[in-house]
Order: sequence, then C-alpha cells, then structure tokens
Amino acid sequence: MTEPTHARWEKKRGIDMRAYDIILKKRRGHELSPDEINSMINGFTSGDIPDYQMSAWLMAVFFRGMSVEETCNLTMAMAHSGETVDLSRIHGVKVDKHSTGGVGDKTTLVLVPLVAAAGVPVAKMSGRGLGHTGGTLDKLESIPGFRVDLSKDEFIEAVNATGLAVMGQTASLAPADKKLYALRDVTATVDSIPLIAGSVCSKKLACGADAIVFDVKCGKGAFMKSEDDALRLAELMVGIVKGSGRKGAAIVSDMNQPLGYAVGNSLEVIEAIDTLRGAGPEDLRELCLSLGSLMLTLAGKAESAEEAGSILADVLDTGAALNKFADLVSHQGGDVRVIEAPDSVLPSARCLEAVPSVQSGYISEIDAEKIGIASMVLGAGRKTQDDSIDPAAGIILLKKIGDKVEEGEPLVMLHTNRWDTLESAADLVMASYEVSRDKPDIPQLVRTVIHG
Repeated sequence: MTEPTHARWEKKRGIDMRAYDIILKKRRGHELSPDEINSMINGFTSGDIPDYQMSAWLMAVFFRGMSVEETCNLTMAMAHSGETVDLSRIHGVKVDKHSTGGVGDKTTLVLVPLVAAAGVPVAKMSGRGLGHTGGTLDKLESIPGFRVDLSKDEFIEAVNATGLAVMGQTASLAPADKKLYALRDVTATVDSIPLIAGSVCSKKLACGADAIVFDVKCGKGAFMKSEDDALRLAELMVGIVKGSGRKGAAIVSDMNQPLGYAVGNSLEVIEAIDTLRGAGPEDLRELCLSLGSLMLTLAGKAESAEEAGSILADVLDTGAALNKFADLVSHQGGDVRVIEAPDSVLPSARCLEAVPSVQSGYISEIDAEKIGIASMVLGAGRKTQDDSIDPAAGIILLKKIGDKVEEGEPLVMLHTNRWDTLESAADLVMASYEVSRDKPDIPQLVRTVIHG
C-alpha cells in the first residue's frame, strides 16, 4: 500500500474521516491537520471512537510526538469539548496560575491573596489532590464552612467584590481531557509532554483567564523528574497559551524536597497564614514572590519583575495580603477566626509521633515523593478520586537539606488520627532522608523563568 500524499489527506478535511486513517498517519510520523485532531477528540468524547482506537492513537502520539502547532490544535479541541467560562464580567486583566503538582505546595493559598492585594483580580479554578500531591480545594475545605462549590455567578460576583475567589472545576469543563486522561492512565501514555501540555492548557484556557502563569516542578517529588523535561513542558505550555491569544509565562522550580515545612491540609493552611503574616518559610515566600511578579507583569500592573517584586513584598509585609485572605475566607463562608487562631479553628490530629534520625551529620537529601506518600498513608491524601481524606493528617518537617542533625534528634513530626498508620509512615520518612558527613549545597528553588 502506497503512502497517502499530503494532498490526499487534506481532501479528508471536514468530511467523514476514519479514525483508522488518522492513527495510521500519526503512526507513520506525519503531522495531523486541525480537522483530523478535532475528528479524533470529538469522536472520542461523543463515544463514536472506541477506547481501543483512541489507545492506538495515544500510543502513536507517545512515540511520534506532536509539533507545537499540533499540540495547540489538540489543546483547543479539548478546551472546546464542553463548557467554557466567560469572565468578561470581571473587571481588569484576569490572571490564573497552575502548578504541575508537588509536596507541601500551598503556593495558591499565599499567591492568590498576595496578587489580589496588589490590585490584580484572581479568578482561580482549582482541583483536588490525588496520590502524593495535595489539592488546593482540600486545603481550603479544612477551614470550617469554606465553600468551593460556587456557581459561576457567585464566582464572578466574589471576584468583583473582593478581587479574588477560588472554586472547583466543573465536570463540564474540558470533558475530553478527563476522558482522555483516564485512558492515558491505563495505557502507559501519561508521560508524553505534548499530551501533558494539552491536558493542562485545555483546562486553563477553558477557565477563561486573560493570562496564565505556570509553576512547573522538577525533581523527585514532581511529575517531571528531569529539569530538561520540565523546561520543555514549560516552554510548550507558554507557547500554547500565547498561540491562543492569551498571555503566558512560567517558572521551573525545584521539588527534590517538600516546599516549606508542612505537608497536609490543615497544616499547610497554618503555614500559608504564617507566610501571609510575614513569618513563613523562606522558600515558600521566594516562590510566591517570583510567581506573583510574573502575574503582575502579565496583568500590566508592573513594567518589570523588580517593580512587581517590590509591590508584592510591600503588600505582604504590611499585612494587606493577609487581610485579602480574610476576605476570601469570609466571602466563601469560612470561619474567619482561622486568621488569628488557626490552631483552635482547624482540625488537629490526636496522634503525634516524632521520627528520629539514626545518625548525626547534615541532611543531604529528602525524597519528596516518599514524604508525600507517607502523608497520604497518614490520611492526608487519596489513592483514588473517591477516597476521603483527614484534614488534620500530615507531616511537619523539622529538618531540611543543609540542616545539621544529631543522632536521635527528630526529623519530622507525624500527625494522624489513626495509630495504625504511624509505623508505615515512619518507615517511608526514614527511607526518604539521607544524612552525610559534609554539609551539602542547598538546592536552587527557582531554576528557570520563562517570561511572556
């Protein structure tokens, strides 16, 4: 059988294209047209294309890759496979942020009020945690009364009234991505950079923001283990966003150890409030200021990262960002006493246990993924979307990379309401820490900045 020419493929545009032909074309390494990609995505979403054919197509994409143009077309097809959110009723340039997921990553809890306090509206649609990474919605829902199930009108009204709101993504948002990801998860095609970029960007574009900043994690606790792959993904996602007519920027940040010291929902809320009060971990503050600077420059609030950083440091140090977080909690039904007395308002664990170091020296490595899994074992995370979580469960790190430790000195404190989880969680923590005789270099947190 002879290879079909480009012209013959183009004759198929807009008319009854067979999935078989499109799979074959991609398997042979050819670039797919927008109509061919739309045909696959629309057909799969509607049920006309069966799982076995879409699995073959995904595997062809996995091995043959996609051009930037193909990835943009895939993203737009998924973004328009369901409902899209119109944020035009919100005044100003709407800026969103997306993290590819990490351990102890409570950045959104600090960043949203920080940027809103600087005068840029933040309409944030977030997800729930799965596996060893946490979810923003779960963290906020650990605050008694906090509502994330806002209607679109409530969401828009909240942003116009207070400058910020956080809600859950609706099931009707980019349904093709949800269906496609479930298939990728069981066909070993998750770790394809074009498919990851299309998945992330389709949801973000459907959410309606004018500008999007990406925090792409790299390292042991991240989905992207290598910095080179993280950089490729970051550059591709910024390119997709800009190609769609929006503004985009990205940071590649380190996730070889947890961000901050708290891992777990209530514990992370407390650390976020401490940071908004000016007393939080330095790495969390640094990352939030870096991401926030990009958000302000994309929104036209500052002409340079230096100017943006100065504005953000001011609203953080004066307490304006903390007040904005109080507005968020109050407007979405949460108990505002959490600002002044988080320990008495948030759920707390009955069982606390320290995990000691077995030797003296310096902390040279912490496997963030093992820490995340240990937190999940304690009850802070989900193995499946239907699992329930314990908002009080989690881990407080007492030692991080570069810190000196003595034999028998605690490395972490485990928090749980189930005694039977402590031993397995402690084993994971012990396996995650490495101690050396010499003091190591501290990992660089912000690896690369990709300006829009």
